Amino acid sequence: MRLLLTLILLPLAQETVAAGEITRIWLTHRSNDPSKIVVNWLSDQAGDSTVRFGLSKEYGESVRIRENSTLHHVEIPLQYRNAIYHYSVSTGNQHSTDASFKAYPTDVLRVAVVADWQGKPDLSAIDADDVHLLLTAGDNIARLWDKCGDGTKNCILPYVELIDTYPELFRSTPMMPVLGNHDREIRPRGNKPPAEPVYDVDATAFRRFFELPGDEWKWHFDLPEFDLRLVALDFNHTSDFGTTWQTCHAFDEESEQFRWYQALMQKPLGFVVTLYNEQNASIRRRAGGQWHELFRRGTACITGFGYYAERAEADRFPYYNTALNGRGNQYPDPQSKFLAGEDSYVLLTVKHDGPMTVEIKNLKGTVLDRQEFERGQKSALR
Repeated sequence: MRLLLTLILLPLAQETVAAGEITRIWLTHRSNDPSKIVVNWLSDQAGDSTVRFGLSKEYGESVRIRENSTLHHVEIPLQYRNAIYHYSVSTGNQHSTDASFKAYPTDVLRVAVVADWQGKPDLSAIDADDVHLLLTAGDNIARLWDKCGDGTKNCILPYVELIDTYPELFRSTPMMPVLGNHDREIRPRGNKPPAEPVYDVDATAFRRFFELPGDEWKWHFDLPEFDLRLVALDFNHTSDFGTTWQTCHAFDEESEQFRWYQALMQKPLGFVVTLYNEQNASIRRRAGGQWHELFRRGTACITGFGYYAERAEADRFPYYNTALNGRGNQYPDPQSKFLAGEDSYVLLTVKHDGPMTVEIKNLKGTVLDRQEFERGQKSALR
């Protein structure tokens, strides 16, 4: 498996970087713990994995994994808050230049949520927001099969190209993605369900590339200092379940996913934001409406199902839709309160011992919609 990965990635790496320099680096979390972060990278030659890190370019600390790989995932501890960490990575005689990221704050936390990342939009507005964490609501790539060949499940080239498009963003901001159907599309969809599965339900390439908590196709990440829980669920094209168009894991009331989320929501934190990649109105009806009732124990849901910006309210509970490519077909929620055909993202701003503000912003940085929530509050303040 590792040999195949090396053979696939080496030609691409030779075309884009100087020999011995590591440039494809991205940050994630594999633990439900903000005091740890994972540094990920690709090297031209297989070898071990070393991260040197600290509060200055002199570093002072390091973590090494003895292995023989071109795809590297190394978790490092973060002792400090409100600090800038410097780090560099190495594999054999291959090295990166110095990079840095922000440790999590203790006063104000900023989290951006994007979706439908098939293009190469200008993300200067997100950079200007100086976010501590980047989340996605699915469809992080266009598809797998046109880069990797029909039926290939473990090819990560589309994700490599995503990192290449925004190298500074990914090496300075941890990213926690959510699955969409495009992230596991291993064959052309066609006009009717074909003989073989179109999607890799297990999301082999996605889970191999990104280090995420739990099962990775579903996860949760808590930031206790801000009383915030972020949850990823696996919903896409739920109406196709049971056909060769099936893309996501089971979601009925007896499913592993439902029971897991139900347990999480027994004692939710003050703020709970749930992310997925399905039409909000559709998932509200699943499991006899039980998903909607569980969502309402939290604060908000965010999806990236459609190419538009939206906030809907069902039983005074907010459902958001966002898309970096926001100028496509619209499927308005029956309970829509705000709707715009604009490229957008969602910015969450949480104050320590204070409220959470949820803003829909366009890619010029203009606020299109703004709502404020108190801890445990189930509807937006007017």
